[in-house]
Amino acid sequence: MRFIFHYPETGGLDGDALDAGPLRDVAVAAERAGFDGLSFSEHPVPGARWLASGGHQTLDPFVALGYVAAATERLRLLTHLAVAPYRNPFLLAKAAATLDKLSGGRVILGLGTGYQKSEFHALGVDIEERNALFDEALDVLPLHWSGEPFGYQGRHFSARDVIARPRPVQDPIPIWIGGNSRLTRRRVAQRAQGWMPMTGGAQLSTTARTPALGTLDELSAAISEMREAAEAAGRGDRIDVLHSYQGAGIETPAADADRHRDAFGEIEKAGVTWALVSSRTSSLPATLEFLESFGATYLRDGR
Repeated sequence: MRFIFHYPETGGLDGDALDAGPLRDVAVAAERAGFDGLSFSEHPVPGARWLASGGHQTLDPFVALGYVAAATERLRLLTHLAVAPYRNPFLLAKAAATLDKLSGGRVILGLGTGYQKSEFHALGVDIEERNALFDEALDVLPLHWSGEPFGYQGRHFSARDVIARPRPVQDPIPIWIGGNSRLTRRRVAQRAQGWMPMTGGAQLSTTARTPALGTLDELSAAISEMREAAEAAGRGDRIDVLHSYQGAGIETPAADADRHRDAFGEIEKAGVTWALVSSRTSSLPATLEFLESFGATYLRDGR
């Protein structure tokens, strides 16, 4: 199992999105600690009430990950997650391809359908169309990345004999889809390279408009069902699964390490291939301390 560090998110209106530390310093430290990737979420224009009542600030994930790419050598660059319906799919494809080209093929494009009504309204996107727009994006991304002429008639655009260059380094850029619904798992089985189930309890699932996934046994069953569906669709490639690990006390990595190692082992047995962790820190010294401790305990000496 491989590990991704999610840059700590600043909640509410107080503070700044980079309170956890300058991005270059954090990215370099994460790579040195042994993490395999770094991730950022996306909220381009969230509702003020949501942000004031527990929501979190965000950077633009593509810009931030481009900066990370320049500061590091091997970290995978994950959008966790970009909301596909917010953008014309050609702009989404170009941003991902550019980042992949500049990073030497390190992008993982994590995508979701979105859930914040106020954000959809502010961006001029009909939230009732989000599933149709998401499927359009899944159609368009590989066409754009192929580097060959193509056409596509979308709901709100018409592309006739167009072509996009340069091609990304990866063929294809891995697409990981977030969410817990059967529709999400069906999309993953048929059209994606990874699944990002959402953890965090019933309240978070209600807010994010996705069914709750409760126990590890339920997650394991869902992973097995998804992979069986992929095999039935004729796929022989491995589909990755990212689990957001939120075990109590992980913010102090070296404390109770055996319990966390056991938990990681159980998660891996369930079929998870990547684990995402964060530190909830709000200063550079605290973030660097977390990264060094986590790396020494689980990634370098502790593996």
